[in-house]
Amino acid sequence: MIKDRIQLIAEEIYNDVVSNRRHLHANPELSFHEVATSAFVASKLDELEIPYVRMADNGLVGLIKGSKPSDQVVALRADMDALPIIEANDVPYKSQNNGVMHACGHDAHTSSLLGTAKILSRIKDDFAGTIKLIFQPAEEKLPGGANLMIQEGVLENPKPQAVIGQHVMPFIDAGKVGFRAGKYMASTDEIYVKVIGRGGHGAQPQQNIDPVIITAHILTALQQVISRFADPKNPSVLSFGKVIANGATNVIPNEVYLEGTFRTMDEKWRADAHIRMKKMAEGIAESMGAKCEFNIMKGYPYLINEEKLTYRTKGFAEEYLGKENVLDLDIWMAGEDFAYFSHAADSCFYRLGTRNESRGITSSVHTPTFDIEESALLGSTGLMAYIALRQLGN
Repeated sequence: MIKDRIQLIAEEIYNDVVSNRRHLHANPELSFHEVATSAFVASKLDELEIPYVRMADNGLVGLIKGSKPSDQVVALRADMDALPIIEANDVPYKSQNNGVMHACGHDAHTSSLLGTAKILSRIKDDFAGTIKLIFQPAEEKLPGGANLMIQEGVLENPKPQAVIGQHVMPFIDAGKVGFRAGKYMASTDEIYVKVIGRGGHGAQPQQNIDPVIITAHILTALQQVISRFADPKNPSVLSFGKVIANGATNVIPNEVYLEGTFRTMDEKWRADAHIRMKKMAEGIAESMGAKCEFNIMKGYPYLINEEKLTYRTKGFAEEYLGKENVLDLDIWMAGEDFAYFSHAADSCFYRLGTRNESRGITSSVHTPTFDIEESALLGSTGLMAYIALRQLGN
């Protein structure tokens, strides 16, 4: 059986996959700067004699063609960039690039896909169809490497019938995976606001236009955009995590700065909310004698898993890992630039469990103590190979 062959090879190459992951973890690079990472991936593809082209500067796209005839194509995607975080873990593979860390598991994604490529290369004489390997840069930073690669034609020549991606999930035990069909992750917009008043002495407020008080009104009022205009059945989040009013106990500043995020799962409502928030903030400021500069940096769209593809992929995961190791997931209001793939082609984005409480591997992504239970890589490499071949009809 093809499953047995894949599992056997996955066990044989497991140590290599872990070694690759540790190399990548120790040498992280920020979004749009994945030069050494890209070179490392390219060297591994060269060893496997997998042809590839470059896209979006540091991105790589490889092709593995089965020896049997078929026009079916499946794309597998892994992201490669790291985050501007100082690693706090005391491990042999700790980041050697101070202030940069693979705190979102992209080292696991890349090493896993390289392992999957090795498996598929070994058995290419036994399957029909083509697997496109997408090693993507810059998932963590706008405009997103997925968007750039799509613009450069990553989903053409050949055109895949499905795009599959996986992402670590520290809330799921290693050895398990999770799926959700339909809308899964949120769109992500960045909000930048400046409220301009007239500062002065805190003991003479009548002579000033206090941007701090005005900002407080704006912050409170903007939440009503969510509570009174959004459809309750459509998840929406508006959060402000940065407020700078650089005055003093007795000094009212001239300006206050705000930074926040808006997330939802409906593009029409997203556009409407942008207009409502801007009008509301500017109107409140004007009514109180101030000025408001309200800017929205539009981010990734919401991520949608094509239902038939996702149910089918979930079934393949149950075949490979056992039904007890495949979970159903709830919506997740974080964002992912894989969403661009999901709007351009039938796509499935699933979660790879990496938690191990007995070893203290429980930290969330984007934290200085994030790490993975590396045994998860044994299942991830084989699972993605199995999913790809089953999608191709093998």
